Parts: sequence; C-alpha cells; structure tokens
Amino acid sequence: MKLSVLDVMPIVSGYSAGDALRGASDLARLADRCGYTRLWYAEHHGMATIASTSPELLIAHVGEATNRIRLGAGGVMLPNHVPLRVVEQYRTLHALHPGRIDLGIGRAAGTDGLNAQALRTVPGQQFGALLSELLAFDRGQFPDSHPFARISVTPNGITLPPIWMLGSSGGSARLAGELGLGYAFAGHFSPVPASAATRTYLTTFRPSEDFPEPRIILGLNVICAETQGEADEIALPVLYALTHLDPTSRKPVMSPEEVRATGFTGRRDSLGPMAQLLIAGPPQAVRGRIETLAQEAGADEAMVMTLAHDAQARHRSYELLADIFHLARE
Repeated sequence: MKLSVLDVMPIVSGYSAGDALRGASDLARLADRCGYTRLWYAEHHGMATIASTSPELLIAHVGEATNRIRLGAGGVMLPNHVPLRVVEQYRTLHALHPGRIDLGIGRAAGTDGLNAQALRTVPGQQFGALLSELLAFDRGQFPDSHPFARISVTPNGITLPPIWMLGSSGGSARLAGELGLGYAFAGHFSPVPASAATRTYLTTFRPSEDFPEPRIILGLNVICAETQGEADEIALPVLYALTHLDPTSRKPVMSPEEVRATGFTGRRDSLGPMAQLLIAGPPQAVRGRIETLAQEAGADEAMVMTLAHDAQARHRSYELLADIFHLARE
C-alpha cells in the first residue's frame, strides 16, 4: 500500500510560524528519503496552530531539496483564488518539476467566515463555476463567444498536473468521478466515515487521461512511536487540540507538560468524535489500523498527517511508518 505525507506546518509553543516554515525542507527530505509517494501542503488561514497558507510557495521551496517524491497542494481552496492564477502557478510548477506535481482542489475556504470574506475575490461565485473556469483555461475550452477565449495562458505548451478533488463529507465525490479526477477524503478531520463518499466516487467515475482508473487517497491523523506509552505522551497535545477546536484561539500547539497543567488527561472514553480520529500507537498496531480504514474506504493510498510538539518525535513517527510498511528507502 502507498503512503504519503500531509504537512500542515504545525506551530508549537516556544517556536514561531517562521520556525515551522523553515523546517519544511527537513521533513520533505526525510519523506523523500523514506520512500513516501507524495507530500502535500495544506491551505489554511488565520489559525494559530498552522503555518501552511501558501502550498505553491512551499512546493517551489522544497522542490529543489527533494529528488523523487511527488509534491502537491492538499489543497488549493478554490473559492479563495482566481482560476487563471491557479492555472499559471501550477503549470509553472509542473514545468519546473515535471512528473512530480499534484494539484489538489478543495471546495471550502480553509478558514473562518471573516478570513474567507477577506480572501474571496469574487463574492458569491459557486465552486462549480470556479472549477469549470479553471479547467476551461487549462484545456482551451471556452466557447468562441466567451471573452476569455482570447486569453493565451502562460506558460503555454504545458498542462496542469493531475487534479485531485478533496472531500470531507461526500459533496465532492460525484464531481470527482464524473470529471475523471482523483479523490482524496479528509479522514484526518472528518468524523463522517469515508465509505459512502468513496462508493459514490467509484460508481460515477469516468476514465480520463490522467486517471484511466479511479484513485482514492485516505487522509489519516497518525502518531507512531516505539511503544504505546510514548505514543500516548506525544498524542496528548493533539487530543487536546482536537477537542478544543476554537477558530478564535491564538494559542499554538502546546507541549505535553503544558496540556497536563490544564488538568486535561486525554482519556479517549471521555472525549468526542474528533479525538477518535487520531491513530496513536506502536508500529504494528498503527499499520493494522491504517490498513483496516483504507480497506473500508476502498483507498489504495493513505496520506498521513502527524502533529507533535516535538519535531524529532514527528520525524521519528514517519520513519517508523516507513519501516513497518516496507517503503522503498533511498
């Protein structure tokens, strides 16, 4: 089974967003060396715990630091962008790193209402219209009567990389299938089981040039450590964050010691459904859980998001996963 990485650039207490961004190349090189299939960067705005706002800049930044891993957006939140600009950016990345770029596209804004209002360039424009415009620019499919038909997109002679639709509840699954795109389900933050959405995708799928067969990626929230005790210790701040989601909070990811000082124990039986999304444990147990969830979803690839206060523990988690799944290391 293929494994990939989703990096949201966690901002942790004692460190800045700049520190998180400067650490991007370290994780990218590790993922590349360990044999992960792809590395995607999220687009979130106005969050004190996440530094990843501009996937295209991060892709360009780590492209020269890596050799074989695919790099992509997970994803471009299309309501925040002018479609022509997205086509220009990802054609450019595709030209600079041919065969290594993915374009994941999401329907949401990746932020709260106020930030979404500030980001939105065309208020009220529907996602379907934005996606159609993006595809028309890339494929030259505007009707002759459309004013945009006269636009020559630069760089020319290059197409967009493979497009993946992102979904968290099934709303994008049918569209992804009908357009012959890949489908990535956000199981790392959606408490809705993936199976209903992926069934819709599979039953509506129409082959395309980039995707002659359906492809499903399942996003998962994972912490892997040598022992269950170590994993539970690393997971404590993540469980706290998952159960205290507040868009107005300006606190970064706390350390285990800071979380314990609040009185939070991290007992799973007393936490809500979001906490149940976290897979934490030693390698064999984690592998079993990932494989079970992927099989239930019909996914042929798992994309792992690992949050941790300690960067070394985060990197070690990815190393242990690569070993237990026997990924092809360099």
